[in-house]
Amino acid sequence: MNLVVPEHPLKPSLNDQEREDLIERIKSLLDERQATLVAHYYTDPEIQALAEETGGCVADSLEMARFGALAEQSTVLVAGVRFMGETAKILSPEKTILMPTLEATCSLDLGCPIEAFDAFCNEHSDRTVVVYANTSAAVKARADWVVTSSIALDVVDHLSAAGEKILWAPDRYLGAYVQKETGADMVLWQGACIVHEEFKAKGIHDLKQVYPEARVLVHPESPSAVIEAADVVGSTSQLIKAAVDLDAETFIVATDRGIFYKMQQLAPEKRFLEAPTAGNGATCRSCAHCPWMAMNALSNIEQVLKHQDQEIQVAADLAERALKPLQRMLDFNR
Repeated sequence: MNLVVPEHPLKPSLNDQEREDLIERIKSLLDERQATLVAHYYTDPEIQALAEETGGCVADSLEMARFGALAEQSTVLVAGVRFMGETAKILSPEKTILMPTLEATCSLDLGCPIEAFDAFCNEHSDRTVVVYANTSAAVKARADWVVTSSIALDVVDHLSAAGEKILWAPDRYLGAYVQKETGADMVLWQGACIVHEEFKAKGIHDLKQVYPEARVLVHPESPSAVIEAADVVGSTSQLIKAAVDLDAETFIVATDRGIFYKMQQLAPEKRFLEAPTAGNGATCRSCAHCPWMAMNALSNIEQVLKHQDQEIQVAADLAERALKPLQRMLDFNR
């Protein structure tokens, strides 16, 4: 599937005073609108800082949705990509879910359209359908289970032990990793994240020559050769924990560079290096930042709070069906 990838947006160039004034206006609007800001680890550091300063949340997609559901505010502003807003709406149908832009999506979501996915499921009707959180509400509604990268291994291992065969979608690298680790009988949808797919194992090994003491942290949406080079493979929250807990001063990190904000905040004495993406077959010099995540900015956060015109809607019947596999995941995780 050919994906139309947005250019990194030209964000307004602000001096310190202009940025401070903008942030203060956003804080006032959050109060006026009875809104809370939840931001993904991959958004720009200034957005993550704003979420923390205003009593919001910086987390992975599941914790963002959970926080929004438990928040006392009637409006949740989701700084991330569209499937995150949809998940928040499914878990909090009574709340207003806003996003800085509804055009921010995900290559995994785009690469798994519901019509083709439904046909794929029908071809393998004897299998339990397990989909990654990075999918549309329609794909979730077609699934038996939804998982995040933090519990994918546990859920698939549980299902496999019960004798179930798995249909996995959409990320083929995460699926292959889960299949290898669990030994489960799995067929894989052939999707990929355009950020993680670009990491190069050779680049990591070359960087290790310069920093031999560095530990390598890898998200499992990466190619298998990159995963094999890792000291720790895990979800965003698991990689952050490893960065804090491991007895090392330097880390090579193979995931979106937005995660560095939280890593440096929690381990300020440590050094974090972007895993290389440039090399044979790379489409850019450094692809370690999602172009759709980059569409979130302080400027459009202010605008959506002013106009409330970027609201996520999920049809009630679709939300009801998508909630079932999401609830299975939540119950399992508990």
